[in-house]
Amino acid sequence: MLTPQQLDHQYNARAAIPDHPEIFARWRAESRAARDALRCEQDYYFGPSPAETLDLYPAAVANAPLLVFIHGGYWRSLDKQDFSFLAPAFVSAGVAVAMPNYGLAPATSIEEMVRQMLRALAWLYRHVPQLGIDRRRIVVAGHSAGAHLAAMMLAADWPLMAGDLPRDLLCGAVCISGLYDLQPLVRAPFLQQDLRLDEVTAQRVSPVGYRPGLPIPLITAVGGEESAEFQRQNRLIREAWPHCFRRDLPLPGRHHLASVEALGDPVHALFHATRRLLG
Repeated sequence: MLTPQQLDHQYNARAAIPDHPEIFARWRAESRAARDALRCEQDYYFGPSPAETLDLYPAAVANAPLLVFIHGGYWRSLDKQDFSFLAPAFVSAGVAVAMPNYGLAPATSIEEMVRQMLRALAWLYRHVPQLGIDRRRIVVAGHSAGAHLAAMMLAADWPLMAGDLPRDLLCGAVCISGLYDLQPLVRAPFLQQDLRLDEVTAQRVSPVGYRPGLPIPLITAVGGEESAEFQRQNRLIREAWPHCFRRDLPLPGRHHLASVEALGDPVHALFHATRRLLG
C-alpha cells in the first residue's frame, strides 16, 4: 500500500508539470480564439444550480452527431471554456460539441457532480433534435476527473432516472487519463480538504464498482509520461468493463495535460478513433 506521501507524488499531476501555468494560459488563449472563430451558443441551463450550464458548438451540417466533453481539474478547478480549443477539429468534421460545467469541490460533492452530469446528458438527449443533432449518435468524452464523470455516464441506468430515456442514450465513451477507483484518493493529503472523501463515498462514486448494462464501446487513453498510478487506473477500467472496452490509444511522450490535447488534434489517432465512434 502506498504511503500518503507516495499517493501525493503519484496523483498530483500538476506538481509533476512545472510549466502547467503556461499550459493553462495557452489553453485559455486558444479557447478564446476558438469561440471567436466558431458559432458558440453559451450557457444553456440544464439544472437548478448556477453551475449547471453547457456551451454548444453546432456543426454546419444537419442531423450531426454530438460529442459531449467533460473537463477535468480534480473536481475542484477549471471551466468548460478552458477547453473550447478542442472543438474546432470536430466541428470541421461535421460533429457538434457540447461542453457542460458542474459545481466544484469543496462546495459540491463528487456525488452531486455525477448527478449534475446525468442531468446534462438527459437535457441534451431531450433537446438535441431541436438543435439539429442526431440523438442516436451521442458520445461522451472526458479528461482526468472528467473521464471519471464520463465513465459514470457510461455506467448509468438511464430509464431508472426517467422513463423517457433509453438504455442506449450513449453510443460510446472516450476516457483520457481518468480516475476510476477513488479509494486511493481518500488518503492523498493534497485532496483531502477539498474532496472530503471517505471509504464509503469513494466506493459509491468509483466507476469500477459498476457494470454498464450494455456493451457500449469504450476507448481509453493515458499519457506515456504519466505516473504509474494513472497507468494502473487506465488498466482498471478496461479490466472492469471488458464487454465495453474496444481500444486503448497509446499517447507516447505525453504528460497528464498533453494527453487531452491529442483529442482535439485532427491528425492524431485519438481524434480519429473518437470520430469513428460518432459514426
